[in-house]
Amino acid sequence: MARRRLGRGLDGLLPAVPPPSERGSKNSVAIEELHPGRMQPRARMNAEALAELAASIREHGVLEPILVRSRASGGFEIIAGERRWRAAQQAGLKEVPIFVHELGDEAAFEAALVENLQREDLNPMETARAFQRLVDDYGYTQETIATKVGKERSTVTNALRLLKLPDDVAELVEDGQLSEGHARALLSAPTVSTMKKLARAAVTKGWSVREAERQARRAARGDVSTTAKTKTAKSANVRDLEQRLSRALGSTATIHESGKERGHIRIHYASFDELDRLIDKLS
Repeated sequence: MARRRLGRGLDGLLPAVPPPSERGSKNSVAIEELHPGRMQPRARMNAEALAELAASIREHGVLEPILVRSRASGGFEIIAGERRWRAAQQAGLKEVPIFVHELGDEAAFEAALVENLQREDLNPMETARAFQRLVDDYGYTQETIATKVGKERSTVTNALRLLKLPDDVAELVEDGQLSEGHARALLSAPTVSTMKKLARAAVTKGWSVREAERQARRAARGDVSTTAKTKTAKSANVRDLEQRLSRALGSTATIHESGKERGHIRIHYASFDELDRLIDKLS
């Protein structure tokens, strides 16, 4: 099956638009007549990037009209182009070009989502929440969402999985400190607390996605070395037992506690000859 493409743009979601004379559209309006859209899937806007866009708009103007729909209380609600509108305000513009299209809530949300996806303006968590909103509010299946936004169904499925992340980890993804790949890798961790610890370690130590996957798999297997640096220090009693055991065996022995009065002993050897000696001593 040919891979769906997002390049079909808003035209793939919106019905044919009649000419301005037939739909009563304005070419431009006063900037204060526009209002943020209720259907905007993006929650965060990068201040530095917004300032750069404002500088460009100050020099060249708003080159692409802002997609809007009429408001019952007057003025227009932005469907797509809120970032351009905010940057135009920063640039000191009095008017902005608009494209009026009277869409219902569902189509308006789809249009806003697709525009943001095309521009790669949404962070992975915003994309996941937008997909979930299509499921909850409009009854979309994952297959329908994939068709609407021009992505593979597996992409939609993986995005929705991010909603299982604890808030602390989701925040790292939204801030750009963790990538979507890192976040998906950490989802295989056995507990929320382990997931949080691994997420912090991934950020501070600069883990690759592959390393995050490896650490999460080790945690899922119950490997006590998984959360290196996060386990509590051994008690003086346990350290004393390790020293006595090492002296008795003539090899380094370590004790790993896995619960109250439970654990296992690891005996280190440097060669098969040393292993034979240890077996003789223990038999």
